[in-house]
Amino acid sequence: MISRRILVTGGSGFIGSNFIRYYYHAHPDTQIVNLDALTYAGNPENLKDIEALESAKSPEDRRYIFVQGDICDESLLRKLFTKYNFSIIFNFAAESHVDRSIMSAFDFIRSNIEGVRALIDVSREYHIPRFVHISTDEVYGSVTEGFSSEDAPFRPSSPYSASKASADLLVQAWMRTHRLPAIIVRGSNNYGPYQYPEKLIPLVITNLIENKKIPVHGTGSQVRSWIHVADFCAAIALAAEKAPDFGIYNVSGELRANMEIIEAIAKRLGKDTANFKEHIGDRPGGDFRYAPDSFKIESEFGWQRKYSLEQVLDDVIGWYIQNRPWWEKIKSREVYSAYYDKQSKAQYY
Repeated sequence: MISRRILVTGGSGFIGSNFIRYYYHAHPDTQIVNLDALTYAGNPENLKDIEALESAKSPEDRRYIFVQGDICDESLLRKLFTKYNFSIIFNFAAESHVDRSIMSAFDFIRSNIEGVRALIDVSREYHIPRFVHISTDEVYGSVTEGFSSEDAPFRPSSPYSASKASADLLVQAWMRTHRLPAIIVRGSNNYGPYQYPEKLIPLVITNLIENKKIPVHGTGSQVRSWIHVADFCAAIALAAEKAPDFGIYNVSGELRANMEIIEAIAKRLGKDTANFKEHIGDRPGGDFRYAPDSFKIESEFGWQRKYSLEQVLDDVIGWYIQNRPWWEKIKSREVYSAYYDKQSKAQYY
């Protein structure tokens, strides 16, 4: 029996679709509405398993509903908010690739800033009891040493991280000025199934399967915080349930250099990294190290990562091997190849 309804924006993307799958199975009393514009990274195939589970149900009993639409469309938002009376809004909708933002910032400003403004305004208008905004550790910029707590200053370096920092600050301003009952969850580099193959881990896996070169920014010594998407989804759900209004939480992973990741994948696939890596120019203004501190969510709610890279990397690689048609279809599209051709040559301008 359905007792509450939630809205997940950007639910056909990588993290959003994994979150919907997680929440669908963890909360059988909840109806989930997925609002996604289906831009290049939004893929309806990411939730075919959930669609299959729902297909035999009558419309009034369905727990998963897909709506194609733009979070900037306030008229559409009001129709959905009126119809479903949501208990929680989970905002995953975002343009998220740094290289693309360097080439053209327009979509990032529109989706990540104006889209968030529209969502929080309509959420306030409809007195939504909880708004969960998904932010990123990239708002802190490069951290030479130590770790970034939730109170660390923002020093975004790319148009992408600047747009996410702007969205984060908008939510904070609405929390303070309008008492918007929101929380902010700042994630680190997610990895796992259904990740768009321009991101590092699926790019390395799929290129090696195809015996193609791996473009490496600079020396590949950049350090990121890597977290399995299932751990991140669990952290978001936990914070949504337990966090007080206006709470802000980092969710961090394991610190690894990009070349460490590349070499670990190549080893598991029986490839010699030296034969496949191709060092290209670094990103303009590229950040060297991200290091968010998740002590707050760990100490307040007892959250802990369940998965380590060493433990699950074989499973992640196996997923891309077993689901080759999924990513081959994506990589065959012009919207992928046009950007990849530039990205792989570090052609940003």
